[in-house]
Amino acid sequence: MTSPIQIRKCTTLPEFHRCVELQKLIWGESELETEPYVTFVVAHHTGGQVLGAFEGDTMIGFTIALAGVRHRTPYLHSHMTGVLPEYRDRKVGRALKLFQREEALSRDIRLVEWTFDPLETRNAHFNLNRLGALVRTYIPNFYGVTSSPLHRGLPTDRLLAEWHLDSKRVIAAVNDIAPEPSESPAVIHIAQLTLENTAAVQTNIRGEFQHWFAKHYAATSVRFTTAGADYLLHPWSDF
Repeated sequence: MTSPIQIRKCTTLPEFHRCVELQKLIWGESELETEPYVTFVVAHHTGGQVLGAFEGDTMIGFTIALAGVRHRTPYLHSHMTGVLPEYRDRKVGRALKLFQREEALSRDIRLVEWTFDPLETRNAHFNLNRLGALVRTYIPNFYGVTSSPLHRGLPTDRLLAEWHLDSKRVIAAVNDIAPEPSESPAVIHIAQLTLENTAAVQTNIRGEFQHWFAKHYAATSVRFTTAGADYLLHPWSDF
């Protein structure tokens, strides 16, 4: 029998050091992806979040978010979420995000944002379909071209997820009553990726996202097909 997974705030130096250990276990030893423990200390003490997922006394996942202000309104930038490989597909990541939402709302923070790779369509499905986030911003080469194997030598293009915590679409998503993705007035197709086509796919979708976002459309869901995946977009005015 396994112990139930519990989510709680992390507040101590040993817990922050464990977050660093988890990064290396999840993503490898690359310093480009490893935040030092002092980042977790600062996030905790400056209005951000450091949250841990625990099985018994063992931390098996974490989330770190940094405090931000835009147009005099506070929000959180969720910088990193990770779960040990052996605990994936057990809804640990979703539990971390739902705790993040409740903790933010308890402080009257209504927006959490984070970036993700548009080519990672499983992650996009989680962000848009399962959590109810939406996307209106495409950021080319957000981190620059790095030597990290995780970035595959490509420009680090990112979509900016907006999680409006008390919106109708988020409430529906987190309560598992959101409708299944259906038709939409605009679709961006992500072909199944290979070593040979990934750079070309990235270049093509960069132009498509920028085109539709300039027309005030938002990416609202992901639909999987036999040929890959589709981002479904709707006008901002629909939300």
